[in-house]
Amino acid sequence: MSVIAAFSALLIVAGIALPAHAATYEPITGTGSTWSQNALDQWRTNVAQNYGMRVNYSGVGSTAGRRDYINSSVDFAVSEIPFQQQPEDGSAPETPPRGFAYMPIVAGGTAFMYHLVIGGKRVTNLRLSGAVITKIFTGAITKWNDPELQADNPGLAMPDKAIIPIVRSDGSGTSAQFTLWMSNQHGDLWPHGMRSQFPTPANGKAQKGSDGVAGYVKQGYGEGSITYVEYSYAMEAGFPVAKVLNRADYYVEPTADSVAVALMKAQINPDLTQNLGGVYNDGDPRTYPLSSYSYMIVPTAVGGTFTEAKGATLGTFASYMLCEGQQQAENLGYSPLPMNLVLAGFEQIRRIPGAGSAPVDPNTCNNPTFKPGDSPSSNQLALTAPQPADCDKRGPNQCTTGTAGAKEDTPTTGTGGGGAASNAPGGGGGDAAGGAGGGDAAAAGGDGGAAVYDADGNLISGDGAVAGAAVSSPFTVEPEAWGWQQSVMLGAVLLLIAVVAVPPFLSPRLPRKAGR
Repeated sequence: MSVIAAFSALLIVAGIALPAHAATYEPITGTGSTWSQNALDQWRTNVAQNYGMRVNYSGVGSTAGRRDYINSSVDFAVSEIPFQQQPEDGSAPETPPRGFAYMPIVAGGTAFMYHLVIGGKRVTNLRLSGAVITKIFTGAITKWNDPELQADNPGLAMPDKAIIPIVRSDGSGTSAQFTLWMSNQHGDLWPHGMRSQFPTPANGKAQKGSDGVAGYVKQGYGEGSITYVEYSYAMEAGFPVAKVLNRADYYVEPTADSVAVALMKAQINPDLTQNLGGVYNDGDPRTYPLSSYSYMIVPTAVGGTFTEAKGATLGTFASYMLCEGQQQAENLGYSPLPMNLVLAGFEQIRRIPGAGSAPVDPNTCNNPTFKPGDSPSSNQLALTAPQPADCDKRGPNQCTTGTAGAKEDTPTTGTGGGGAASNAPGGGGGDAAGGAGGGDAAAAGGDGGAAVYDADGNLISGDGAVAGAAVSSPFTVEPEAWGWQQSVMLGAVLLLIAVVAVPPFLSPRLPRKAGR
């Protein structure tokens, strides 16, 4: 056995799969949604490292992605809404010249990331009702101390500051999902139906892409601003999102659990597109009402830049997203797909030319929402999702616990009481504290001195463990703990070095036989 063969055998014994050669996979290219781009970028990195697979993707917005697919300049597109037969700008119907299918790739919540400071302390526990949200983004509410906004937040002394709504300047699936919800729930305030192009309010500003709107809010000059963006971007930026009032009269954050619960009420059409009316009106207290799916538009026929060789890459990548990739969804700020949509996604993969070798077995699908033997209608996340805390119910108390990327507590400054939310350490039962100022003790946790914040609410001195020191974490795959496999691999490497290096070193010193 050769040295390389012996080394490979040792790796296989250790359970460490050798990566496929990059030449096995043809590079593929797609464009579209920024809503789901954080997940896509992580998955593209994973398959490049593990399989030598090159997946190129540009977040240009859902509208541009669908048009690129129509123009046959990409192999796939990603969008939150399907092709539009009556585009809002009066352009021609979006009719692709080649076959296609919609494949759900990830779930998530359209969130309201904001930048608000009260008394030198960044607010992390804002609450908003649907009517207030709609009025903010239509310019009907322009001050943070508006009586309707104050009613949502009894635990905060809302400041006399201007609200700056930040909207998307490009054609966006996020705008489409947001306006669809407003039209369905608050049609008297938003009578315009679903719009991919969001009109900029007189007191607002427009930015391109999810990273553009989130980037504005997190800057120092963004104090007083609020935007709509996928929850993942607030986590990435280290910023909070507003808890939104649901039908059960609870203010809920778009966590993986609350999105999973909400989407149990989504109606899936035969082409796998979504009808979200049941989600908006769900009476489960755990529901986040602006929950939805994002879709990959995959080809079902060869044409344009797409070939069967590319289909093999696309099919394998799609299978990875539906199964292994969903393990990272929650940490990235999304909610993993349930079993029924994974099974439906497998059927769409089978329709991709050249994708015949892609894995489509649910029994080997490493997806956190189900296990072998589960019913297709079950969702492990929804089954185990906690109930909201009492202080998240509409009323005189307000949970002080932070949200999204800013988990630090916000001290009670208003007339209402405080409490710990169900996502706080030790939270989940009811109010942790009652009466005005109840949140102050929680916000002062830690053993060091009092925290001091700058004008943007960032910690500049005091105990770093004090709630208030929000830090943005990069989206990376957590390394596995060192175990026996890693030890065997290290041993294999050392053995290889010994086999290759030691004989040449010893050979000059070996005794020579006579005559040689």
